[in-house]
Amino acid sequence: MLRGVYVPAHFPDSVEVRAAAAAKVLPKHAVICDRTAAWLHGVNALDPHERDSIPDLEAVSRDGRTTGRAGVYGCKRSLAPDDLMLIGGITVTTPLRTALDLASLRGEAKALSVLDAFSRTHGLDQADFMRQLPRYRGRRGVVQLRKLIPWTTPLSESPGESWCRWAILTDGLPAPVPQFEIYDADRLLCRLDLAYPQLKIAVEYDGVEFHGPDQEDHDRTRRAWLRSQGWHVIVVRKEDLSGPRRDAWLMELRREIHERTWRGKRQYPRAPRP
Repeated sequence: MLRGVYVPAHFPDSVEVRAAAAAKVLPKHAVICDRTAAWLHGVNALDPHERDSIPDLEAVSRDGRTTGRAGVYGCKRSLAPDDLMLIGGITVTTPLRTALDLASLRGEAKALSVLDAFSRTHGLDQADFMRQLPRYRGRRGVVQLRKLIPWTTPLSESPGESWCRWAILTDGLPAPVPQFEIYDADRLLCRLDLAYPQLKIAVEYDGVEFHGPDQEDHDRTRRAWLRSQGWHVIVVRKEDLSGPRRDAWLMELRREIHERTWRGKRQYPRAPRP
């Protein structure tokens, strides 16, 4: 479960089991922080390439000491009493402190996905994050926090959706509506990851977890219906989140926004002034 800690395969994965595992390797003077704290709080903040490996436990020192224990990444950090809480008898940074620390240390797309995930999982909102910003003044990453907090939403349901939204906003495009629902009378027909409802444009992120081979027929039928109703649907996958492939779907989105906005304008000249 962690480096050097083994748990029988039949044990249920729970916060209590995770905390007990962490307690086996946590130095007494340390506080669990960053990605390990997020893990205990039910938020997966690992990068995609790390999710099949066993990460180091991340801890911070309360008394200036560092740890040399293998498998424990230690550092120093200034923490106030209200930054800390107990989970299963071990000391962990709170969800609010964990979210802000991670979002100031990671690249923008990853940082936004962390803020979104903590907002969704723990009911935190932009006002909660903004109240803590003065404490980060002068710290590395504070400029990034100021930029990303206003973009945070609890409606983003996966890191991929957050990365898509970050790419769209960073490219200077209008903000899409997350989790837009389409109804027929009182019946929910479908829900779109990101949408421009007035323009009938949708951006859908297909992650492996929820859009595997068993979902292909359903996704194909659903999107065919959307297109028959005049929607332009852009499908984004993990490999489309960087480089030329990201540029391609962003260019397609920009073109559709421009064309559909232009079509909506009046097609007749204004009457001449008397």
